[in-house]
Amino acid sequence: MISEKLKEVEENIAKACEKAGRNREEVTLIAVSKTKPVEMLKEAYDLGIRDFGENKVQELVDKYEKLPKDIRWHMIGHLQRNKVKYIIDKVVLIHSVDSIELAKEISKQAVKHNITANILIEVNIAGEESKFGVQPQDAVSLAVEIISLPNIAVRGVMCIAPFVANCEENRKYFQNLCKLDVDISKKISNNTEVNIISMGMTNDYPVAVEEGSTMVRVGTGIFGERNYNI
Repeated sequence: MISEKLKEVEENIAKACEKAGRNREEVTLIAVSKTKPVEMLKEAYDLGIRDFGENKVQELVDKYEKLPKDIRWHMIGHLQRNKVKYIIDKVVLIHSVDSIELAKEISKQAVKHNITANILIEVNIAGEESKFGVQPQDAVSLAVEIISLPNIAVRGVMCIAPFVANCEENRKYFQNLCKLDVDISKKISNNTEVNIISMGMTNDYPVAVEEGSTMVRVGTGIFGERNYNI
């Protein structure tokens, strides 16, 4: 099942890249494995997936201990400051930074571990009350504030677009996030390479790729429906 679904996702990404005149290598596929058992992750791993995304710290830590160490783990869910210390040395990228307070804690823990933490600014691009993320008009100033902290690098932006029946409705939000990424890059590119745009999920990733996404976060499209009972 996973092999067939993964093949379909890969084909969709390739088509979107071709339509936009992009190289397939420009887009990283992150398999969102929240609530999925280790066995399913192993199956995806054996099919060549190396980037996995988790929403919860405890689940990420548990899977990190049980799976191959060449996996690149992404923290894509809302991150509480008191949980940063558990994942700081286990993830390649934290997608969900939306406050200076969280950034300060990430910086503090990165200094302790003598590493540089790569992060994305999470933007509430559609202004939804139910979503986390900094407001679009505050994203650039937050990035500027963060780069003054030690051992933390702003690598780009992330958003969770609205869940819509017609993915075309999200095209405008993806375009707006890309504009924000350009604005942030102009302000801080002397400090770090700002080249990651994390946008697009199972429902809308082809449109996101057409609009410039460099990372798509696909869960249901690879693993099937989530199990919320674990």
